[in-house]
Amino acid sequence: MVEKPSSSSSTLVDHPVVPGDVVLDLSNMANETIKLGSGLRQDQDVISVSKVGKLRLSKPNKYWVESSQKRYVPCAEDCVLGIVLDSRADNFLVDIKGPSLGFLPVLAFEGGTRRNIPKFEMGALLYVRVVKVNPGMNPELACTDASGKAAGFGLLKDGYMFECSTGLSRMLLSSPTCPILESLGKKLSFETAVGLNGRVWVNAESPSTTIVVSNAILNSETLSGVQQRIMVDKLLNNLKLSS
Repeated sequence: MVEKPSSSSSTLVDHPVVPGDVVLDLSNMANETIKLGSGLRQDQDVISVSKVGKLRLSKPNKYWVESSQKRYVPCAEDCVLGIVLDSRADNFLVDIKGPSLGFLPVLAFEGGTRRNIPKFEMGALLYVRVVKVNPGMNPELACTDASGKAAGFGLLKDGYMFECSTGLSRMLLSSPTCPILESLGKKLSFETAVGLNGRVWVNAESPSTTIVVSNAILNSETLSGVQQRIMVDKLLNNLKLSS
């Protein structure tokens, strides 16, 4: 975490950047703080780009480089979909699609105590939050928000999970709601959970709805907002004709 610079860096936000581009000059900063996410590195008084992508700003104070890639690099406070691979006395080992497995302490649940330790089958799908990321250590996870509340984290039952690029995941989580989810939500009833690690879970009452939603999401990455809405209309029309 570093002090926040003047607004000069705002000219690069939402624009393509490449490794070596200088994003922030710490010698010209105010007395606030910022958070640096993936794709940025600090070298003395300079914050520069370490991977190709677009510079993003999550107000009020988090910068990161967004890129469309399959490999996920964990970052603190990311919300991800994890697959339970092993259960131990004090934690669960969880695949979060990163360089190493994450560990989820058995007490990292709302109201977690030794008397009510959750039990998960191997392969269970969890919606978790990345708590800590330190070099040389496995990422620490939790099924709570920063205040200790469940807040939607935990076991994802039923439904269908598929993998996509991290860029598509970030698009789905953008604010305001991305066109593909907004258009589908107006016509169909379904649930989704999107992880910044390039995993998406979809659950609906019928398999056909789950398939339509999943395919629409996967096909939306390279489309504009208008094209996404047109695609949804066509998919729904085809769904009506086949029913």
